[in-house]
Amino acid sequence: MEFLSFFSTLFCFFFISSISLRLLSFAADIITPIQPIRDGETLVSSSQFFELGFFSPGNSKNRYLGIWYKDKPRTVVWVANRNNPITDHSGVLSISKDGNLVILNQTMSIIWSSNISRVTENPAAQLLDTGNLVLRNNMSAIPERYTWQSFDYPTDTMLPGMELGWNLRTGLQRYLTSWRSSDDPSPGDFNYKLDILGLPQLVIRRGSVKRSRTGPWNGIYFGGIPMVSNIIFKTTMVFNEDEYYYMYEPVSNNVIMRLVLDHSGSLERLLWNDKNSGWAALYSMPYDPCDIYGQCGANGICSVSKKPICECLEGFVPKSQKEWEAHNWTGGCMRSSQLDCQKSKGFMKLVGVKLPDLLEFQVNKSMNLTDCEAECSKNCSCMAYSNSNISQGGSGCLMWYGNVVDIRLVAEEYRGRDVYIRMPATNTESRGKIIIIIASTILGLLLLSMVVYCIFWKQRANRRGGQESAENIELPLYDLAAIAAATNNFCQENIIGEGGFGPVYKGNLSTEEVAVKRLSKNSGQGVEQFKNEVDLIAKLQHRNLIGLLGCCIQEQERILIYEYMPNKSLDYFIFDHQRSALLRWQKRYDIVLGIARGLLYLHQDSKFQIIHLDLKASNILLDRDLNPKISDFGLARIFGDDDREATTKRVVGTFGYMSPEYAIDGTISIKSDVFSLGVLLLEIVSGKKNRGFCHTDRYHNLLGHAWLMWSEGRALELMDECLKDSYVTWELLRCVQVGLLCVQNFPEDRPTMSCVIFMLENEEAMLPQPKQPGFFSERSSTINENATSTSKEIYTENAVTITMLDGR
Repeated sequence: MEFLSFFSTLFCFFFISSISLRLLSFAADIITPIQPIRDGETLVSSSQFFELGFFSPGNSKNRYLGIWYKDKPRTVVWVANRNNPITDHSGVLSISKDGNLVILNQTMSIIWSSNISRVTENPAAQLLDTGNLVLRNNMSAIPERYTWQSFDYPTDTMLPGMELGWNLRTGLQRYLTSWRSSDDPSPGDFNYKLDILGLPQLVIRRGSVKRSRTGPWNGIYFGGIPMVSNIIFKTTMVFNEDEYYYMYEPVSNNVIMRLVLDHSGSLERLLWNDKNSGWAALYSMPYDPCDIYGQCGANGICSVSKKPICECLEGFVPKSQKEWEAHNWTGGCMRSSQLDCQKSKGFMKLVGVKLPDLLEFQVNKSMNLTDCEAECSKNCSCMAYSNSNISQGGSGCLMWYGNVVDIRLVAEEYRGRDVYIRMPATNTESRGKIIIIIASTILGLLLLSMVVYCIFWKQRANRRGGQESAENIELPLYDLAAIAAATNNFCQENIIGEGGFGPVYKGNLSTEEVAVKRLSKNSGQGVEQFKNEVDLIAKLQHRNLIGLLGCCIQEQERILIYEYMPNKSLDYFIFDHQRSALLRWQKRYDIVLGIARGLLYLHQDSKFQIIHLDLKASNILLDRDLNPKISDFGLARIFGDDDREATTKRVVGTFGYMSPEYAIDGTISIKSDVFSLGVLLLEIVSGKKNRGFCHTDRYHNLLGHAWLMWSEGRALELMDECLKDSYVTWELLRCVQVGLLCVQNFPEDRPTMSCVIFMLENEEAMLPQPKQPGFFSERSSTINENATSTSKEIYTENAVTITMLDGR
């Protein structure tokens, strides 16, 4: 009878094998069948997106039970027996007599168990489409009521729908723990937890030591991480008497996303890219040195755009000047003068920062910001205050006592807040007098310096031959004679382009083809552009930015040597009726993505945050394989982390590509470049120039025409005729919609570059509807009748000059 019973169990198992979960071995790439045991029954139904099985990670020979994605590279998201690997191929998954999921080894000993204390009747295991392995009563009228689930015991990966935090009724805490190494999934040194003391914040620790953290939850989001959740995923925070947890979900069910804490302690939010069949990082944490916890110590503030990156808050000085000069900032800062609470009544506002850590603090959710200041002023140990909740215009009071730790300035696409730091009387009441004295002294010194400078300038210039100090230039210096020889003595026949800086020549230096950009003697902007390009491009390295090979500052010459681009510039193709057919849709789409990645590097990933300010078709050069390279950084501006925008009285750029706030008010921000990119997107799709565009029925520029066509559901009619046989519908429509989002009139409505790239690459991503573009107004029909498709563009600097569009 025992034999018949065992045979019946086996028969049932194979009968349901069509819905049973496959157990795979990574190492041997074979199927490991579920083997039922005498005192239990195994019933595991399959998931559409995930698989459960035994695997061997990396070069390890140990075997573990894990969950991973179907039909994708080996991406394990959960491991059961992290601490007790199987050392052979004998692993068996089953359900024990008491209703627990168990893993058995060769001797039928339990090496892992779900460890449920109460007995589960009619137990069944199921791998859900969310990647959650659950155990439940198979006869229960409520199938969602689980007796155990893997989501309650995460390893190094947080999947959508998983809760990170606390079950206050049971005391269960859910958090991520890194692998020991890529070959060993046992718990590593790092963990990622939701701290719930006061206001929630997410923290990476090495053991018990904090390594990096987000800012506190402010009612809408966590501070200090990129603002992408409104387009790509949505965040949920639940806190009540029973639960306190954080959860995220993609805005579209077709977006595949995971959050991973790797064995080095880095947290990455990764998106699956079907086109490249790989995972792409949306952002990581810690991202830069200022993300390291307490990098600048107590009362210090960190900014990656400054050298050094740490400085003391105003009114503070380093505790150890010697350590500070050695770039050891962890000792922090102390007040430069004793704080007299009877006299100190002022606070300094820090704009756009990640709020300090919640060490000694108090939260009052009923106060407004004015009441918060008054309350903080009463207590001498109250160091700083801020809103605790920014929803509905801001409310609540968050106050810090004693030292403030882990403040950093953040870029625009990161979530910065305002915090008010208490200042001593000498820094508040007497600041105006001190500023007047200092300003007067500086002004006197400047006037004296100018007189001295004017006396000696000419003699100094003659002695040095007009050369800047070569030791400050981080580029190879070329001899003028060598460059003259390379360009056939700057022969007119070698000119391949010309702009506000001067002519560009093709040359040969040591058998290498180069582009030689020579400052024209009558150029009004050349010297400034020269210095800007030397300072900026020499420090930038990206496949979609032009490479600067060297320069020459001999005698009165100012010359830049670039890598040569044989296919000239983008405008050479897309605005020419015959040559436009050479750029099929797939190549144009690749060019769009390349330009976007280059801009993302400038705005976010480079050492300095850089605004290009002259992004246009003629400044997108194409290499031998038609890969795009952003060029001409003469007008570019470096922004610090604390710079959201700047204002200039000297508006310099190209009409048709300048954003409204820059062209009208001289306001500069990363959204200035986003606007220019939007213009470029619409030009690449349509093959038409924004400036000079004319339509027989409508008197709008290209932006206005595109928006009207989109609003009428006729966006495909914008397409360049030569693309009819090669375009991909969703890609083309996505480019139009993203382009219109980029050229919206108000900068706050435009997306950041990280969002632009995500929207362009993900077909299923939900996009907002674009609002009316900038410069949306009908023009006189006379203007349209006189519009031409000339190869010249208007280039303004409070006066009009002409910039040629020839490639270089």
